[in-house]
Amino acid sequence: MTALASSASAASASSPDLRTMANAIRFLAADAVDKANSGHPGMPMGMADVATVLYSKFLKFDPKAPTWADRDRFILSGGHGSMLLYAVNYLTGYEKMTIEEIKNFRQLHSLTAGHPEINHDAGIEMTTGPLGQGIATAVGFALAERMLNARFGNDLVNHKTYVMCGDGDMMEGISHEACSLAGHLKLGNLIVMYDDNDISIDGPTSLSFTEDVLKRFDSYGWATSRVDGHDFAAIESALAAAQNSDKPVLIACKTKIGFGSPNKQGTSGVHGSPLGSEETTAARNHLGWTAAPFEIPADILHAWRAVGTRGQTESYAWQKRLEASAQKAEFEKALDPNVSDIVTAALADTKAVIAADKPKLATRASSGKVLESLVPKLAQLVGGSADLTPSNNTKTKGPDVISAANGYKGQYIHYGVREFAMCTLMNGLAIHGGVIPYGGTFLSFADYCRPAIRLAALMKQRVIYVMTHDSIGLGEDGPTHQPVEHVASLRAIPNLTVFRPCDTVETAESWELALANTTGPSMLVLTRQNLPAQRSDVTDNKTARGAYVLSPASAAPKAVIVATGSEVYLAMEAQKTLEAKGIPTQVVSAPSFELFAKQDATYKASVIPSGTITVGIEAGIRQGWDALIGSDATFIGMTGFGESAPAEVLFLHFGITADAIVEAVTKRA
Repeated sequence: MTALASSASAASASSPDLRTMANAIRFLAADAVDKANSGHPGMPMGMADVATVLYSKFLKFDPKAPTWADRDRFILSGGHGSMLLYAVNYLTGYEKMTIEEIKNFRQLHSLTAGHPEINHDAGIEMTTGPLGQGIATAVGFALAERMLNARFGNDLVNHKTYVMCGDGDMMEGISHEACSLAGHLKLGNLIVMYDDNDISIDGPTSLSFTEDVLKRFDSYGWATSRVDGHDFAAIESALAAAQNSDKPVLIACKTKIGFGSPNKQGTSGVHGSPLGSEETTAARNHLGWTAAPFEIPADILHAWRAVGTRGQTESYAWQKRLEASAQKAEFEKALDPNVSDIVTAALADTKAVIAADKPKLATRASSGKVLESLVPKLAQLVGGSADLTPSNNTKTKGPDVISAANGYKGQYIHYGVREFAMCTLMNGLAIHGGVIPYGGTFLSFADYCRPAIRLAALMKQRVIYVMTHDSIGLGEDGPTHQPVEHVASLRAIPNLTVFRPCDTVETAESWELALANTTGPSMLVLTRQNLPAQRSDVTDNKTARGAYVLSPASAAPKAVIVATGSEVYLAMEAQKTLEAKGIPTQVVSAPSFELFAKQDATYKASVIPSGTITVGIEAGIRQGWDALIGSDATFIGMTGFGESAPAEVLFLHFGITADAIVEAVTKRA
């Protein structure tokens, strides 16, 4: 048992009993759901006892210092049970989580959204709701802690990640991907409390879910146990045993969903619907809770507020250790999101060499060259790949591969063939702090990653995706691997910045911008095939504009060709032919639609003037392009799936050529 647990046990004799404290969670949840006439009371009522033991005896936290770097992290993976988290955070004294916020559950602009939305000041570590992603992201939190512990030692980094999840999380495939990896990495600082209540929305879980979850986790290399989730001593004993595990821990807590509701507990009826005033009154009578809605008796609130002060001594002691540490400056730099000074210095010489040499490279190889400059200078930059390292060019020379065997030292992670898990772990690494994650796979497999990418965008996290083999240009692997609709669908995700660079200079600029973007994820969409250099000027980061004039017309432009990535060189070839025909033609490279959309109207008009013959070209579908070129413009790209053949044959077969651009312009000239 930890020192925090020991002090809590000593104080418990004069405090309300744990069941009474747990009932405060139950009735705040039930009352809030009733008032909103919307929500999920069952899980908070069922897991209130487990939460009470965790917070009162084990969790290292300080509501007065909610962003304390060495606090334990608590992830409510079953985000539908959000009122459990809100109730505990109010009871323990997070200033932002007031009783008024509890009363405004699920209302516009409240902190108490239907599913938790990341807000560290309010005690909400991450956004959860899409089942499986909480427990999977927690693996990233736990791994980040081990990596930072390897750098800075126990004095500055020594905390755990606790997760509360349910049957739905366990059914989702992502829980397999991520928990398998957690077992492989031996993340003994990860403790999962599984709400094993045998109920889903449709009814009993036996309708569709009959596996032995503990045996499954045993096979992953986890330490597992099963307890009565309403037996406080058993819960405490299991959590105490978990404290010194050398494996991740799963505690299956057998609970009754909606515990205390005499007519609905243990049924699917309490999962996602309010109890209603009659049943809430019956539950009050059943559990002996006499307080009015949203009222917590003074002695019970005092007991919970005392729980909230348990961590203050340790928080203060940690701050003193940090102040006295020789590693203070390095530690604070690791947690500082602004790395622009390091990145600018690291890339200055690289960009100059690129501009001088004008290498003909696939942009995936260009990205690899950029990383060779960045990784040695930026210790918090941690890469990885979903078993495609040689193809993605994500591994640089030098840094170790992170593993349990080497004490979690290094800057590279082998995720295995687990694209979704890779992206959820990267979310956890990013949210935890001290790590800037990037990870690679083929662009066609972005579909496996999409839910985690969307969540990164929603949570405004700096996660960088290196997506290679970006079009029919990958060639013979055929239509299963050739992205067609992917870039358009990814551009549709709000707050995701997509870069499709045309050469090594634009690739370096894209990396620079991705690392500077601290409020959202970025994606580099990169080629398999070699591309000629287009840029030799590196004074300004032109990619920052989203789209820019790469090659101006010889006179006032009559035609404008807008291209991205591997099709920019086709636009440049077409320009030569059109200029020779007496048609002044401007070539625009548009590596990022999102950044171009943020430019002012004057700049946009200078890049793509109105009244010109406009042609867009990209080896993908048209969707999204009309915002740049207009619905009346010509688009040269894909309208269906690809084929299996060499890349040059495919571009000719699908009519994505310089000749096609020339023909499109001359028809309208």
